[in-house]
Amino acid sequence: MTHRLGLKILLLVVLGVAVHLILPQLSSLEHSWQVLRTLAPWAVGLAFISQVLSYLGSGYLLQAILKLSNRSIKLFRSTMIVLGSASIGMLAGGILGSAGAIYRWTSSEDSHPEIATLASVLPPILNNLILVLVSIFGMVYLFLLHDLSETLKVGFITTILILGSIIGLVFLALRYRESTLSVVTWIARRIARLGRKPFDPGISRTYATNLFSSWDALRRGAWQASILGAVLNVVFDMLTLYFLFAAAGHAISPGMLLAGYGLSLLLGRVAFVVPGGVGVVEGSMVALYNGLGVPNSTSVVVVLCYRFLSFWLPSLSGFPVAAILQRNRSKPVLLRQG
Repeated sequence: MTHRLGLKILLLVVLGVAVHLILPQLSSLEHSWQVLRTLAPWAVGLAFISQVLSYLGSGYLLQAILKLSNRSIKLFRSTMIVLGSASIGMLAGGILGSAGAIYRWTSSEDSHPEIATLASVLPPILNNLILVLVSIFGMVYLFLLHDLSETLKVGFITTILILGSIIGLVFLALRYRESTLSVVTWIARRIARLGRKPFDPGISRTYATNLFSSWDALRRGAWQASILGAVLNVVFDMLTLYFLFAAAGHAISPGMLLAGYGLSLLLGRVAFVVPGGVGVVEGSMVALYNGLGVPNSTSVVVVLCYRFLSFWLPSLSGFPVAAILQRNRSKPVLLRQG
């Protein structure tokens, strides 16, 4: 009963945010419809191809991590795991639900739990790191060439600081491992006490130790390939947005692309209580591009089409993929190399 009530409250929050941020943009609905009707098919096709390549980049990242255990997985399979886990995350648990799904589908195929742990936690860290770098370049562009309101400045700087701090804490945890193990054990004990559940310190220490071992394996192995996968994911996702602007007949500069893309996606990541940043990403992206001189009707169409290709379409198609992966998770699909 409590679980259902929580889901209803979350749904109301999501709808409220979406209505608050998107509804003011619908005043130019008639003009937006004209823009939608005149989208260039060739550019929309390139946007779709770019989004497919973006997900293949995520699949390549997962593939590179799993290769650290001297096992191989086909790129198609790793991409399907990413696609299915994203849908699970949207339905329950957000990034934690997505990471849990990746761990479940890779640990059942791989005898190395530390690699499965790394595969579940590293991709979002690397993607967010690349996104922070993109956002910094975009913010520099906005500061140099355009005026920003104090609210936007504070919001964007706070967002970058939050994500940067999280990434910094991860590296500190990897540097001071004994202290990290003590902190993890203390947090797990407090959570168990609040939930009135039995506490086993060995479980928390084992998980943290697996994470440390997986990091060491990454440093010795294909960390370059992992970073390349994250870069490919972000770059092709940006190209999706770029080609949609081209389809609408409003080409934008690289600086404008970086500014509107990176900062909006970061705001969506920080608003983790909203699945996929629904409403937050759309509203902030439309507002940013409007401020950069893009007509409101154009920005509304482009942003909503981008979100359909990059979020809604993959999320909806990922549910049957997740069902197939869950049903076949006991089947061996990883082949030992050599």
